[in-house]
Amino acid sequence: MIKHNPPSPEPLHRAIARFGDVAVLVVGDFILDRFVNGVIERISPEAPIPVLHGRGETSTMGGAGNVVANIVSLGASAIPVSVIGTDVAGDNLVRMLGELGADTAGLAQARDRMTSSKSRFSALNQQVLRFDEEEIKPLDDKERAGLIRHFRDALTRADIVILSDYGKGILLDGVAAELIAICREAGKPVLVDPKGRDYACYAGATAITPNRKELGEAVGHPVFADDEIVAAARELIAAHGFDFVVATRSEKGMSVVGPDEARHIATQAREVFDVSGAGDTVIASFALALAAGADRVMAASIANAAGGVVVGKRGTVRLTVEELTGALFRSHGPTAHKDAILDAASAARMVAAWKDEGLSVGFANGCFDILHAGHVSLLHAARSQCDRLVLGLNSDASVRRLKGPGRPVNDQHDRACVLAALASVDAVVVFEEDTPLALIEALLPDILVKGADYTVETVVGADVVQKAGGRVVLVDLVAGKSTTGTIGKLRAGGATN
Repeated sequence: MIKHNPPSPEPLHRAIARFGDVAVLVVGDFILDRFVNGVIERISPEAPIPVLHGRGETSTMGGAGNVVANIVSLGASAIPVSVIGTDVAGDNLVRMLGELGADTAGLAQARDRMTSSKSRFSALNQQVLRFDEEEIKPLDDKERAGLIRHFRDALTRADIVILSDYGKGILLDGVAAELIAICREAGKPVLVDPKGRDYACYAGATAITPNRKELGEAVGHPVFADDEIVAAARELIAAHGFDFVVATRSEKGMSVVGPDEARHIATQAREVFDVSGAGDTVIASFALALAAGADRVMAASIANAAGGVVVGKRGTVRLTVEELTGALFRSHGPTAHKDAILDAASAARMVAAWKDEGLSVGFANGCFDILHAGHVSLLHAARSQCDRLVLGLNSDASVRRLKGPGRPVNDQHDRACVLAALASVDAVVVFEEDTPLALIEALLPDILVKGADYTVETVVGADVVQKAGGRVVLVDLVAGKSTTGTIGKLRAGGATN
């Protein structure tokens, strides 16, 4: 049976809320990703090649390291186990993992092994060269024994296992099969991000997560349509004893295929900047969701939303819980509006993530007790000024202080839910103070929006936003539908009806 209906949002968010209780054991190829940015202004006099003038560089973890980084950024615990080199790249990886708070006791460094490193050189965000430093070879007997020992010890503390195979040697020569057998004996689920064409080395794994191209290569012919995806996945399940297959399908989303049921999950339309590391994010979020109690379809829905976020970023990036919940909110539309209601700390993290994506963030505020056309017009106009709009909402106590004991007519929960359901609003934050000044200071929006019945000088937080390099926008109001009830109160408190 093939189903296309998406799961309801509530259990998805319950699973995400339990991420902090999950520990994931990650084994595989840890890679150092180096990004060098610059400009090209001339051709070398030594050869007909461009000269890149460096303007800075950054280093991040790739491969299994990126899986670990995503697990930690989603609030869970990660236990890395692998063998890397005793070299600068290896030292950097150990340092980065330590800074994340990951337990690095299982990350052995060997003198005769080279840590895989990939250096990407870009000019004006266009990659012009990639330089790889690596040596592909299997573990020797001593390295293998040490890895198995660390794995068995870590498995007692883990809820689920990920094998991240980038083909650099850690899982070669039967290591993957031995680890899977240990997991089966211990009753721990094990997920594999596979490499190569022969998946026999992963036999007995709980699931594999190939992309569409890899799935086709594994069965020996291209696969495109839904029924072809299902048939190919079931061929692998029958041949290698997987419980199910999770196939990522780029812009078409994701398919979860078991022996008797298949589900296809559509992706959100989103501009794709970079697919680097998207598979790492997918398997990390899928494993977390599965270990947090979600079934395979719910876990795939969460992973699908996670992948949709990271392909909209540049480079090897990690995902936050706020970004993930925001993506699920957008994918489920108004039925998931409660997930756009954030506390101040979560909103600050969300705003920071949006800014990291290069998005402009706007802010508006008010009581919005009895929503009318003037309010809707104001919020629509505010959203037109920015990529994301955060709405600060006065709490019930704040409204009573500003408007009297008979207000609000609608409590803060109902007001927040109605506002969060508006297409123009990306997040709602309830604040207890009479003005949103503290919230504005915490968020530092790029744009502060108020109605044209204000002047810039009377807008609460205008000086804060302007000092931080932002701007204040006063938008026209609907005739006869002022957002202000008592101008005196607004001047003092910055609240709207």
